[in-house]
Amino acid sequence: MEFLQVTSPDDYRVQQIFNAYTTSFPEDERRDWYKFVQLFEHPNVKVISVLNQSENIGYLIVWELSNYTFVEHFEVFPEFRNQKLGSYITDYLFKNHPRIILEIEPEQLNEDAKRRFSFYQRNGFNLIDEMYVQPSYGEGKKSLQLWLLANYLPENLKEVKDEIYDIVYH
Repeated sequence: MEFLQVTSPDDYRVQQIFNAYTTSFPEDERRDWYKFVQLFEHPNVKVISVLNQSENIGYLIVWELSNYTFVEHFEVFPEFRNQKLGSYITDYLFKNHPRIILEIEPEQLNEDAKRRFSFYQRNGFNLIDEMYVQPSYGEGKKSLQLWLLANYLPENLKEVKDEIYDIVYH
């Protein structure tokens, strides 16, 4: 498995990633095209294409923050799911980013959310905040009640959330 940073919105993989992103994530959980393209200019962001046998099978959008990595989006494309590829991706994350935080929908929301929470628990993440609110991605989009998960226990959760709000959602 290969993990290649996509450094330009002109990269041929970007359209495939954005198409999957808009199909898989609800409107309120994602950026529009203009804001998505701006990610490539931000020094803290890495958009990573995940390849398996030279085929693009998914992507990661990660933010390297003060002393942890925030995984904003993580997706294995639908046609490659249920092949344990997501576990390989979390292994990569753990090896390259020792302190990881991410958001998910609460498990009681639906079956997919329950399955997703179970996946992250099996792969070394623990619930650190059930009262987390993801700020709005912009005009016409709602803030969302989500859960924060991490592979470690942050010393000051308020500082972590403030940094995510200030840098990722600003």
